[in-house]
Amino acid sequence: MNKLTPANESWRLGDFMHKFFAVLFLGFLPSLANADVSVRDDSGSQVRLARPAQRIITLAPHLVETVFAAGAGAQLVGTVEYSSFPEDAKKIPRVGGYSRLDLEAVVALKPDLVVAWQSGNSPAHVEKLRQLGLPIYISQPNRIEDIASEIERIGVLAGTTTTANANAKSFLDRLAGLRTRYGGRPTVRTFYQVWHRPLKTIGRTQIISNVIRMCGGENVFGTLDVLAPEVTVEAILAANPEAIIASGMGEARPEWLDEWKSRAGLMAAQRQNLFFIPPDLIQRHTPRILEGAELLCRHLETVRSRRVPGTTR
Repeated sequence: MNKLTPANESWRLGDFMHKFFAVLFLGFLPSLANADVSVRDDSGSQVRLARPAQRIITLAPHLVETVFAAGAGAQLVGTVEYSSFPEDAKKIPRVGGYSRLDLEAVVALKPDLVVAWQSGNSPAHVEKLRQLGLPIYISQPNRIEDIASEIERIGVLAGTTTTANANAKSFLDRLAGLRTRYGGRPTVRTFYQVWHRPLKTIGRTQIISNVIRMCGGENVFGTLDVLAPEVTVEAILAANPEAIIASGMGEARPEWLDEWKSRAGLMAAQRQNLFFIPPDLIQRHTPRILEGAELLCRHLETVRSRRVPGTTR
């Protein structure tokens, strides 16, 4: 029989304590995974879940990108039409379109979190889902940096904070670089054209106005509070923007952008400052907006290069 000494007694005590705390920690892990999580959404409401969401439905195409950026793409069980990025988003079951949801399909998928778009989804549809007891997170990022915050908040709700926080930081670092490079450049009066019939643009609080300001531009309709106001040709001619930037609906430059060339008195037409940015890169509130922002900033630099030397316009 081994003689018990202070040395081996200390070793046995240490071994016992190590095993004790290992068992205690492992026993605590399930409670961490099941701990309640909460964030405040863009409507100001507190969203609280009993445990991180494992079955998420997004009600707008850009929200799919945000959930993937938060590291929770594998937890998506439903989304809407035109959810095409990243590639895996195309495989997710559809529950209608963002403006015409199939509420029965949403409920049938038994989500433990629904991410909705405040300015795009029908308030009546969102309220109906809320009445059915589904947790709703309302999204409406109106500033570029809000996208990073949203990635972080979705990460909290999905239990993927490590990935979400890393991607949010990367986004903010890249955003800071763009602001440093372009923020102090001479102002360019800019008209952003969403569509041609009806003729639609962006107002003060729309996120693209934020992008224009960051690039040293001035939205000529930036005093309007409506997110996507209709305007007239006469109003545009009166504003006489130095640049016109259009998006349209697809990856190709819209033909209607060149219709401005017939307006001889329009400065943007005179100087051939008619530019196109693919809508998926600028009109979706996702990390890819920085790609669109980079293009917009470069376009405004082109506008500046075409000025008469020594002038501001």
